[in-house]
Amino acid sequence: MTYQAPVDDIVFALKTAAGLDDLLRRGLYAGLDAETIGAVIEEAGKFGAEVLAPLNASGDKAGSKFSDGSVTTPLGFRDAYRQFADGGWSSLPCAETFGGQGLPEIVSAAVGEIWNASNVSFGLCPLLTQGAIHAIEAGGSGTIKAKYLPKMVSGAWTGTMNLTEPHAGSDLGPLSTRAVPQDDGTYRITGTKIFITYGEHDMAENIIHLVLARLPDAPAGTRGISLFLVPKFLVNDDGSQGERNDVVCAGIEHKLGIMASPTCVMKFGEKGGATGYLIGEENRGLATMFVMMNAARLGVGLQGVGVAERATQHAIAYAKERRQGKSFAANGSPGMSPIIEHADIRRMLLTMKAMTQAARMICFATAREHDIAHLSKDQSERKAALDKAALLTPLAKAFSTDIANEVASLGIQVHGGMGFVEETGAAQYFRDARILPIYEGTNGIQAIDLVTRKLPLENGGVVSAYLAELAEIIASVRASNRPEFGRTAQRLTEALTGLQTATLWMGLMLKSEPEAALTSATPYLRLMSLTAGGAYLAKGALSEDASSPRVALARFFAENLLTEALALSEIVQGGAHSVLVDAHGPLFA
Repeated sequence: MTYQAPVDDIVFALKTAAGLDDLLRRGLYAGLDAETIGAVIEEAGKFGAEVLAPLNASGDKAGSKFSDGSVTTPLGFRDAYRQFADGGWSSLPCAETFGGQGLPEIVSAAVGEIWNASNVSFGLCPLLTQGAIHAIEAGGSGTIKAKYLPKMVSGAWTGTMNLTEPHAGSDLGPLSTRAVPQDDGTYRITGTKIFITYGEHDMAENIIHLVLARLPDAPAGTRGISLFLVPKFLVNDDGSQGERNDVVCAGIEHKLGIMASPTCVMKFGEKGGATGYLIGEENRGLATMFVMMNAARLGVGLQGVGVAERATQHAIAYAKERRQGKSFAANGSPGMSPIIEHADIRRMLLTMKAMTQAARMICFATAREHDIAHLSKDQSERKAALDKAALLTPLAKAFSTDIANEVASLGIQVHGGMGFVEETGAAQYFRDARILPIYEGTNGIQAIDLVTRKLPLENGGVVSAYLAELAEIIASVRASNRPEFGRTAQRLTEALTGLQTATLWMGLMLKSEPEAALTSATPYLRLMSLTAGGAYLAKGALSEDASSPRVALARFFAENLLTEALALSEIVQGGAHSVLVDAHGPLFA
C-alpha cells in the first residue's frame, strides 16, 4: 500500500478548524495566499509519497546500526535527508533572518503531518531540529544565533534535546549532569543522557545538542537547571568545523518501534569535559527548554495524526481487496464479498477516519493560535492566543497520540490474522505509534498540565472562553436544522454540558481536594478532546452539501464516538475517590 498525502483533508481542516481564509483576509500571513499554501502542501505530499514513504518499511526492517561510537541509518535515509535539506523543507518555518522561509505554523503543521505519515522515524529528525532552533532563538546570544542557526535552518546541521538521565526521567529535579564555568566563558559538561533521538547519526555534518545540566552552586531541584548548547564538532569563529567535542554515543536502544530512528545513550565529558555554551540565563534552563518542548508536543501530536492517517489508508486499501464471506449487499452475486461491504468493517474504518480527522483539526486549531500569538499586531489578541494555545497543546499532544494507538490497533483488526504478522505492514504502524503517548511528556503529564496549569489561566477565563466558542459552533449546527446531520446537535450539546459540569467540578477540586482532580485529569482531557473534535468536524460539515462524505463523517463521530462524553463526565466527577486507595495497601499486594 503506497501512501498518498490527504491534501484535500488537510486543506479543509486548515480552512475550517484553523480559519485559514479569515487569517489571510486579516493580512496575518503577509505575502501568502491560499493557492501558495496549497501548492506547498501538494509538493510536500509528493516528496513524502515518492521519497520518504518507500523507505518506511525497509527502514523499519533494517533499523539504525551502532558500531564503535558511530550510528549508520538505514539505506536511503542519508540521501533522503540530503534531498529534504536541498529542497528547502528544513527551512520552511524558520526565520528569514537566518535563511528560513518564514512560513507560518499552520503550514509547518500540515507538512509535519505528511513527513510523519510517510515515515515517522525520518520525521523525528527535523521535528527535534526545529525545536532546537526555537530554543536557541529564544535564549541564545547574538553570537550563538549567528554561528549556529543558519546551518541548522539549512539542514546542514541537526539538533537534539538532552533531558533524560538514567535516574531522572519526567521529574528533572534529580538531574546530575554537571556544567563547570571556564575562564573563556564556556562550560565543561559532564554526564550521561539517555533516550536521545538522533543523538548520533550519519545524515548531517554536525549535531547540535541542547543539554540540561547543573552548575556547581546551583540550587536543588528544577530551579537549579541550566541549558547549554554542546556541538558534536566545535565551530570556529569563521563558521568552519573545528575539532571533535568531548561527546560520544555509547549505544542505541533496541525498541518496539521507530526502528530507523536512533535512540541514543550520550556521554558528555569522557575525556575531561565537553565544551558547552550557555543558552538563556543560569539556573533558568527549563524555561528556555520548554520553548522547545512545547513546539515538540504539537509536533508529536502531528506524528499521531500522521501514523493514524497512514494506518487508515492501509486498512481501507486492504478492505477493498480482501474478500471473505457474503455481505448483505452482495445480492446473490457469485464469489466472496470485499470485506469493506461488511458492516463491522465499515464501523472500524469510519472510526479510524473520524478520529484521525478530529485529531488533525485539534492540532491545526492549536497551530492557528501559535501563529496569532506571534504575528498579530494586537497585544491583547496575542496574549489571548498564547493562552488558548497553551490550553489546546495538551489536547493536541495527548488525544492525537492516544487515537494513533487506537486507530493503528483497529487497522490490525481490519486485516485480521494478516495484521498480526509483519508481512502486511499494519503491525509497524501499531509498533511505531506506541511511543507517541510516552515521549515529550507522557499523556498522563499532559492531562495533569491541562488541569493544574491551563484550567486556572486567567482565573478560568481561558477555558470558559473556549467552551463558549464550542457552544457557538453547536448552536450553528442546531440552527441549521439539516436532517442529514441526524442527532449531531443533540450529541454535541450533551457532550458540552458534560464538559461544562466536569470543568466546574475540576475547579472546586483543585482548591479543596487536588489529588481527586489529578485522578480525573486523564478522562477530563479525553472528554474535552472528544467535544472539541466533534465540534470541529461539525463546523466543517456545515460548509458542505448534504451528500458530502464530511457530513456523514461528522454525524458518525457524534452518534457513535461522542456518546462516550457523558460517561467520561460521570467518571471525572464520580470516579475519583475510588482511585484514591492506599498505594501500599492490599489492592497492590
